[in-house]
Amino acid sequence: MRLFSSKRHHLVGVDVSATSAKLVNIKRQQGVFYLKSYGIERLTPGTVVDKLIVDPEAVGEVVAKLAKRCQVAGQDVATAVTGSAVITKIIDMDATLTDSERDAQIRLDADQYIPYPLSEVNLDFEVIGPSVLSDDMVQVLLAASRSENVEQRVDAMTFGGMTTKVMDIESHAIERAFALMVDNIPNQPELVALVDIGHTQTTLYVARDGEFVYSREQLFGSGQLTEAIQSRYGLSFEEATINKREQTLPDDYYKDILLPFMDSVIQQITRSLQFYFSSSQFNNVDHIVLCGGSASIPGLVGMVQQKLGNPTSIANPFINMSIDPQIDHEQLIIDAPGLMAACGLALRSFD
Repeated sequence: MRLFSSKRHHLVGVDVSATSAKLVNIKRQQGVFYLKSYGIERLTPGTVVDKLIVDPEAVGEVVAKLAKRCQVAGQDVATAVTGSAVITKIIDMDATLTDSERDAQIRLDADQYIPYPLSEVNLDFEVIGPSVLSDDMVQVLLAASRSENVEQRVDAMTFGGMTTKVMDIESHAIERAFALMVDNIPNQPELVALVDIGHTQTTLYVARDGEFVYSREQLFGSGQLTEAIQSRYGLSFEEATINKREQTLPDDYYKDILLPFMDSVIQQITRSLQFYFSSSQFNNVDHIVLCGGSASIPGLVGMVQQKLGNPTSIANPFINMSIDPQIDHEQLIIDAPGLMAACGLALRSFD
């Protein structure tokens, strides 16, 4: 299983995170992307730990349920390993080499780029453009991941009755989905901060003219909100998650639990941006976009905009797509910011 390989036939995007599996099925009709179906299913706590799939069979059962509900059972999928599980390096190579010659050369020189034996990694490469060194050379993106990271995900999809055809990198999938919506951000900003608030970590991506130029992960996420709810109201993880999602918590929840969490989100964004500013020529961004499951917390986008002074919006990679009539549009707007990776994976059908 290579990391960038693509087939010219239909692929379903499946994103497996710490708390859920998400599936997105996109088709193309008359040159326009068409969201045919999507689904989100919760995973039992402990099934995925530190982005490693501990129980591929349990994930497979959830994927099978999703596939049946979205009417894509038995299809080919694109899924992803996380950026922290992948070593990437841009190298310059002779432009005249064939793919097989390039592959042989990379494997010959692999110990220069990868700190693991070749037998323990899945390795792939992609030509990304001309080299700045010479007109006779090209830039090649090299990516390698420990084989166990790849195999866990392939096994989970197999248990779910699906066949993995593409193993991507999560950040690449998110960038692909971001490209669908960047033209809809008001005032055509040059520099956009995309803040992905996950369960255990928050990732800042900075996009310049639509392309990611920086990323930084911080150990902070919506799991801390869930834990605070559990502690305050004596609920199990499952009960806390459901009550949080359905907004059925006591009256003091907003003031005592949610507001402090939202303040913490803003502190994390501020800190991440300061790290970026200290390592670049910029000292401000033109726009902030929130994604991840917590992006839809009522009032968060307004609070970020007010406290940081930057125009802020919520990610929706489906904004320019036709939507199947059976899909609940209101629910899709709530779910969309958490579907960036799954959407970007589904787009691999059209490479």
